[in-house]
Amino acid sequence: MNMTAAGQVWEVVTTFAGVIVLVFALTVVLLLLQYAVAGAIAGKNPLRSLRTMLPAYATALGTSSSAATIPVTLRQAMEMGVRRPVASFVIPLCATIHLAGSTTKIVAFSLAVMFLSGTAVNVPVFIGFILMLGITMVAAPGVPGGAIMTAAGLLTSMLGFTEPQVGLMIATYIAIDSFGTATNVTGDGAIAMVVDKLSGDELHHDHFVESADGQLVNVPEEDVAPRA
Repeated sequence: MNMTAAGQVWEVVTTFAGVIVLVFALTVVLLLLQYAVAGAIAGKNPLRSLRTMLPAYATALGTSSSAATIPVTLRQAMEMGVRRPVASFVIPLCATIHLAGSTTKIVAFSLAVMFLSGTAVNVPVFIGFILMLGITMVAAPGVPGGAIMTAAGLLTSMLGFTEPQVGLMIATYIAIDSFGTATNVTGDGAIAMVVDKLSGDELHHDHFVESADGQLVNVPEEDVAPRA
């Protein structure tokens, strides 16, 4: 795909600029939807909860890594009222398996590449690609560029992308990787809210204390001082 020789550079730049704006809008809608559902289930104000998670969003913009943002995401989740045992389980797990923002970007960019190359979109095949991508993202590492490198095989095998097309996907994805990562980690807070609500009263704040080496230790209920 020799874009310079074919005079397609400006077309590619303008198309991907539009896709980037669209992807950013979709990530905002995704977060609003996630927190609306989580707020309805947990009985909390979704906008206030989303505002509480903004430090995690900002940190992910700088690190482009879900794993590196775990300490901030964990702190903000507990600040939302998620109990520590739940947050300590959900946040690290979601840093690896919850990549909704990254999936949204890959789907949008793959459609843009197919549009630019004049490739017809086979709807059943593309739906299958999205479903397989969702499964594949579970195995994607929470490091910069981990999602697109994991998806490269699917782009080639299911959508028939050539090496230059995959290279264009990788370059564009990496350029704004931080926005997808920020969406991922912020959405982790919504998932933690839901899990915390569904866990009911089986977990209590006072039943877990932090040991000297930083691990959570379960304290027998008879040893727990009554709440004031």
